[in-house]
Amino acid sequence: MKDENIQLLQAFLKNPGKVGSITPSSPELAAKMLQGVKPDADNIVLELGVGTGAITKYLEQIIPDRNSYLGIELDSELVENLQAGHPNLNVVCANAMDAYEIHRKSGLGKVRYLVCCLPFVSLPKEVTERVLSEVEKFMHEGCELRMFQYAHGYYLPPAIKIREYLRDRYGKSKRSQLILKNMPPAFT
Repeated sequence: MKDENIQLLQAFLKNPGKVGSITPSSPELAAKMLQGVKPDADNIVLELGVGTGAITKYLEQIIPDRNSYLGIELDSELVENLQAGHPNLNVVCANAMDAYEIHRKSGLGKVRYLVCCLPFVSLPKEVTERVLSEVEKFMHEGCELRMFQYAHGYYLPPAIKIREYLRDRYGKSKRSQLILKNMPPAFT
């Protein structure tokens, strides 16, 4: 299995508009994202944008079995490495724009926690809208959304629009303090 840092840098160089960072998420960001997450076979975690598995490896510690997790990642090389390094997890190479159908076909339990690691600020507007449409389907079923935004992009128009979109549909959300031990620093 390749080093996470090298994997992410290679993925970024290959697709800079689809990869949000050149460094994996920190343990501190993962801890904040997963605070209070308690999955089971009937209430699973769906992770969108698994990347190198920086948050996934912490999810793996709290899920009771492979039927409590489904990860979706678009980059086939990252998926190969994830499957090799985390054989007990359900990680598929697919597009988050099809998340609802992918989950339905998986036969896994209800999505209780949606951990979204997608770089919305750098994605095309149409992609962001399609993914948020998928997220909305899960939210209507009682899902809890966890996501992060990098500090340097927090006040950019796409980031503001996403927060407004989510607030208008689901009410006020909780924002963490700035996580400085992540590179780049981020809010959850």
